[in-house]
Amino acid sequence: MAEPQAPQAPQPPENHLSGYADLLTAACATGRRMTRPELESRRAEGERAAEAGLPLRALIRDHLAAAQLVRPLPAPGPLLKAVEQAVDAFVEGYERAQLQAVRQEEAARREFIDDLLYGGSDLGRLAERAERFGLRLSQSHGVAVAAGPEPYGDGYPVARGIEAAVLARFPGRQVLLTTKDGLLICVAPGDQPEVLAYFAQRAHEATDGGRIGIGRSHPGLGGVVHSYEEALGVLDLARRMDLDGPVLHAADLLVFPVLTRDRQAMADLVESTLGPLRASRGGARPLLDTLTAYFDSGCVSTEAARRLSLSVRALTYRLGRVRTLTRADPADPLNRYTLQTAVIGARLLGWPDGEA
Repeated sequence: MAEPQAPQAPQPPENHLSGYADLLTAACATGRRMTRPELESRRAEGERAAEAGLPLRALIRDHLAAAQLVRPLPAPGPLLKAVEQAVDAFVEGYERAQLQAVRQEEAARREFIDDLLYGGSDLGRLAERAERFGLRLSQSHGVAVAAGPEPYGDGYPVARGIEAAVLARFPGRQVLLTTKDGLLICVAPGDQPEVLAYFAQRAHEATDGGRIGIGRSHPGLGGVVHSYEEALGVLDLARRMDLDGPVLHAADLLVFPVLTRDRQAMADLVESTLGPLRASRGGARPLLDTLTAYFDSGCVSTEAARRLSLSVRALTYRLGRVRTLTRADPADPLNRYTLQTAVIGARLLGWPDGEA
């Protein structure tokens, strides 16, 4: 009966452990610390192992197994000290390479996002890079942009929390979440509006009442840029017009870009219609605010007076001053349309405080 064979000792791999046993033997012979060149060689091996994609846990296990093969076996104390120095240097090199890879990946992602949102790259190459980040630019896409009380970056807890929530809710979807200029951004396929709606909900909650603009879905390579610009325009419009609501859709506000498409014509309308209000005591602002509240309340005097904290009598007096100065009656349908359009234009252009 053949004698059972003793289990073979594990053999160290030939790549990342090259020269490792010799370093241990040399260090243990006198109990010295490893020299700087020796430690640097281990760091270099760690970098190469990281670049090759080898798992760190298995690499450390290989180092410990290889230390058992050192012959003649030195005293445990010097050996453990040498192994500790060698493994520490190896892990340092491994982590250094990983950090460099992460930085390169972040830089590539940031460059892609900049090109995606601003359209500043070759569209064919952009489409190829988009596949890497989970987007197919041949499809339609919509963009939602969230603005909070403070700027946010990719590494911020708010951004990470929203991204984790959206990806957990819609696993496997082609969704890109990022930040740009302190804003939170979500890009999703145009036939999946529920993704942008959920992002808006979570962003509003996470930013303590932040406001979200959602652009329309647009097809093709330039669709993301178009939708992103619409979402930004919605946020700017909401700020200038003091619009209500945490979530605003570009599709619901198309009249405003139409009104401002010819800026000079709108400025002329504002000045010619509302310019006479400057002759009022206190300037144009009080009467302009009166018209704004009157139109926003559906031309209901009691509601407008409540919004302005005025009596109905005081509101009626102000509307009478508007009628006298502008020769336009807010109660007359035709005059009302002209006045309301001019009031909207004044809010868009910042009149009378800014340029008209």
